[in-house]
Amino acid sequence: MMQSFPFAGAVAALAFVTSPAAADEIDSAGADTIVVTGIAASETEIAARPGGADLVRAADFENRAAVSLRDALAFSPGVYAQPRFGQEVRLSIRGSGLSRGFHMRGLTLLQDGVPINLADDNGDFQELHPTLFTHLEVFRGASALRFGGSTLGGAINAVTPTGRSEPGLALRVDGGSFDTLRGQAAFGGATGAGDAWIAIAADRSDGDRQHARRDSLRLNANAGIAISEAVSTRFYASAMSIDQELPGPLRLADVRDNPRRGNFVGDQQRDIDSIRLQNRTSISLPGAAIEIAAFANLKDLFHPIFQVVDQKSTDTGLLARAAFDVGPLALTIGSNARFGRTAAQQFVNRNGRRGARTFAATQRAETIDVYGEGRWRLGSLELIAGGVYTHARRRIEQRIPTPAEGRVSFDEVSPRVGFVWAVEDGLRLYGNYSRSHEFPGFVELNQANALTPASPNRFVPLAAQRAWTAELGVRGAFGPARLDVSLYRATLRGELLQFNTGPLTGIPAATFNADRTLHQGVEAGLDLAIAPRLRLRQIYTWSDFRFRDDAQYGDNRLPVVPEHFYRAELRIGADRVHVAPTIEWVPRGAFADYANTLRVDGYTLIGATAEAELRPGIALFVDVRNVTSENRVGDVAAVVDFSRLTPAQQAIFYPLERRGVFGGIRARY
Repeated sequence: MMQSFPFAGAVAALAFVTSPAAADEIDSAGADTIVVTGIAASETEIAARPGGADLVRAADFENRAAVSLRDALAFSPGVYAQPRFGQEVRLSIRGSGLSRGFHMRGLTLLQDGVPINLADDNGDFQELHPTLFTHLEVFRGASALRFGGSTLGGAINAVTPTGRSEPGLALRVDGGSFDTLRGQAAFGGATGAGDAWIAIAADRSDGDRQHARRDSLRLNANAGIAISEAVSTRFYASAMSIDQELPGPLRLADVRDNPRRGNFVGDQQRDIDSIRLQNRTSISLPGAAIEIAAFANLKDLFHPIFQVVDQKSTDTGLLARAAFDVGPLALTIGSNARFGRTAAQQFVNRNGRRGARTFAATQRAETIDVYGEGRWRLGSLELIAGGVYTHARRRIEQRIPTPAEGRVSFDEVSPRVGFVWAVEDGLRLYGNYSRSHEFPGFVELNQANALTPASPNRFVPLAAQRAWTAELGVRGAFGPARLDVSLYRATLRGELLQFNTGPLTGIPAATFNADRTLHQGVEAGLDLAIAPRLRLRQIYTWSDFRFRDDAQYGDNRLPVVPEHFYRAELRIGADRVHVAPTIEWVPRGAFADYANTLRVDGYTLIGATAEAELRPGIALFVDVRNVTSENRVGDVAAVVDFSRLTPAQQAIFYPLERRGVFGGIRARY
């Protein structure tokens, strides 16, 4: 057993760091002005970050058929969120988890300031549904230190409403192409020192491909109370059931000629049932703000793929954060501690049902972050220094096919320095030089369940991924323009890369540590108020990801993410009635392999949204996608050398979503 678990929990409970969410909760027990205070606190925190960061309001995507995080983050600079099918997306920032063809790695996802990643840092982004949140905070790269983030990509925090921020009854019904139908109801209220909010959402669709049906039911709720003027606490609960058929990847010819085709072999699915409970308590003292939180997440994964993956996991954790102001010096310190236990089994896949058991093991993980940051204010300039220390342990006790055990531990320290200069009101120049680190999870360490009693290393011998990143940027308002531009250059050692070793319906993927790689690019967002009823939103991302003097691949480009990506929306009209044509342009597609033998075509997607307010509180909306019905590759499962694949192995491509028309109605009382 992991004897350090109790000690780590005690350490976490004794260390603290600031959180805008804490400020929101302290205020939310008071007057109704908390709505403005909460959003303002998030904006203030983002403006103070010495790296890329932005805030996405629910109003920015409420007139869309927001199925996944891709719809919510469509205009967040530097976020690559590419749909595969249904609610499944490839989610990456600055090439984080670049070649992970499933689930998510390299980012910290949070709900109301509390991580939802599993204890080994892998995650399922389907648990964050866009229409259930008031806003999302995106912290790219070193900016994620605010939550103790240590990875190259950063962190995304989704914030739920409270009974004070969204009182009354809210209803939403939408649907459209592919027999899609969704409904949502939410109610919030407050009285005296307490408030509560609850929402239920249901969703079903046949998907835009064969064997892509999905059904989901979600419940989110929270309740808060002001214990005193200085102390408040809030309890959160969420439960969800998500059933998703997996249509699988296609060969390139099928993407072009038959993109609706799906994979029926093995009736592959990913079904998730989960319950999440968490509590946050905030304490306001003279010159200090403190927050303590605890959470538990119970998840049941039924996942028929090449075999039936059956996992029941329990993850628990503690975090504590605090901020202190002493004259021109501001200090933040904190810790997160996460502990996980998973009963993992695999069975022969009998057309989506369990056959003979082939694997059984207990997986245990702990990840502990301790971090701090100091800010020295010199007029309009702030100098910032900080860092994060992470300790992680992974252990497997295997029973089937043969008794075996694997264990490994990691320890890394990543410092960072930076500055923020308020050039003028509303415009800030920032920069940082930071280190990041990332550890392999169970998927990487026990590839293909390779543990044997005779294996000298037991686990696959993988090292931590490390990187040094230099970043310079500017954000804020300048006349009619609001801009957010970051330039970064990250030099990596031991990047965790993945490739498919066989057909995706058969052999799972493998992971290796690359030698030296380079991730550099530009993340740019520009909003222009051209006229009172004309607004242009744009994002552009340049992603130059490549090997550096690699013995096998030289300076080849890394696959999966295209080099150039542009998206724009022109909103025409007033708040009550408007239409917004959109365009997404990839001039050249990504490479499909490390050998750079195949590059997929670029594409241009055209769509539009429209909204009309029938009367105050009631609005109709329409969302039209892929108007010209482009048949192109949207996502790639990376391989070593495409030219050496057999025809059966060449099914590694996910097509763009087909043309779809969706519409709905929102009402608030």
